[in-house]
Amino acid sequence: MATSYDLVAIGTGTAAKIVVMRAQAANWRVAIIDSRPFGGTCALRGCDPKKMMIQGAKALDHARRMQDKGVEGDICIDWAELIRFKRGFTDPVPGKHEQNFEKKGIDAYHGQARFIGPNSIEVDGNTLEARHILIASGAEPATLGIPGEEYLIDNEQFLELETLPPRIALVGGGYIAAEFSHLAARAGAQVTILQHGERMLKPFDPDLVEWLMESFRDQGIDVRTQTNVEAIEKTASGYRVHTASNGETTSVDADLVVHAAGRKPALEALNLDAANVETQKGRLRLNEHLQSTSNPSVYAAGDAAQVGPPLTPVSSHDAKVVAANLIDGQRSTPNYKGVPSVAFTIPPIASVGLNEAQAREQGLTFRVNSQRISDWFIARQAAEPVYGFKVLIEEATQKVLGAHLVGPNVDEVINVFALAIRHGLTTTDLKTTMFAYPTGASDIGSML
Repeated sequence: MATSYDLVAIGTGTAAKIVVMRAQAANWRVAIIDSRPFGGTCALRGCDPKKMMIQGAKALDHARRMQDKGVEGDICIDWAELIRFKRGFTDPVPGKHEQNFEKKGIDAYHGQARFIGPNSIEVDGNTLEARHILIASGAEPATLGIPGEEYLIDNEQFLELETLPPRIALVGGGYIAAEFSHLAARAGAQVTILQHGERMLKPFDPDLVEWLMESFRDQGIDVRTQTNVEAIEKTASGYRVHTASNGETTSVDADLVVHAAGRKPALEALNLDAANVETQKGRLRLNEHLQSTSNPSVYAAGDAAQVGPPLTPVSSHDAKVVAANLIDGQRSTPNYKGVPSVAFTIPPIASVGLNEAQAREQGLTFRVNSQRISDWFIARQAAEPVYGFKVLIEEATQKVLGAHLVGPNVDEVINVFALAIRHGLTTTDLKTTMFAYPTGASDIGSML
């Protein structure tokens, strides 16, 4: 016998939690499903645990930079203790989610959700009928289609390693490769990055990425661009990664090989055909309201929707749009203007708004302020040689079109530029704002 609901959400991450809480507050009967521990990617397997571990690497790095500047003594990372520190945050998360759902009267199901009809889902032997269904199942590593792919570990497994192997190879050159390489290298591992593209961190400004690469070289991270991974072989002592670059073949020996080559919406296990939910090239076909074009009962948000950038604030924004459409009867659409993005390398690199190529494609008339500023106070007080910016300003309106930063504190400073872009603030607005001094934000006026 089926149990009827107003809304069933697949997933328990940021997007699903926001929507079901809004629906419950509107007196809807709600259920939520997850085949994994409750909490979603960000809280359990992504941004939060990653940032907690990177804090250890940042502390180590800062102490080493301050050697002979008033700080003395050896310091190192105890990987097992760092993992324990991370688990101090992540371990309680699933239980807290379950308690919260129970307190709110939201039915929670453990198991893999599978559509068995346009408005029907089967999970762990239970059949659920729903007026509306939200797909917020997150993302998973993309299939690479190479021999030996089964030997790769993903970001979640890396963040659960009890010990750190001495030789690590990362396949890919995006956020995961950049961040994990900085963490692992500072923890004592020999790290190799194998990136098929011409450079790492393609979403970020190429000039600033080049400045950042100094920190990779300083840590002894071997970055091999324009390198295709052909196969991964299990050996007696670990793994051998076979690569091809510029017509030549070579190999890298490693104790651990990490998948860092992109993620895709986690949809395959949902049996979408049974619900007449159409996909195209591995993505859900959605209208501007984040609603399935083929089944109006189904909505999607966050990484499963992959309409906006694959970032936690986007998941939250998508959820508010879906909740407004479902519960308030609105016809809301997402607005991804001014979404900041950060790679938590050491130092971090951050970006928001348009890059130069995008601004030119839109026919905008703009000026570019760009400078390497290793001699500015914020860099000098942190003993950090990598610090620079590129800011795009529209000539006619004096509004900020894009901001690209690398260096100490830019993961926080980028939010001021995001505020400016999203709300149309001008350079005058920013220059006449009194920021606390000396802070990273106090440099903004000099960047304009």
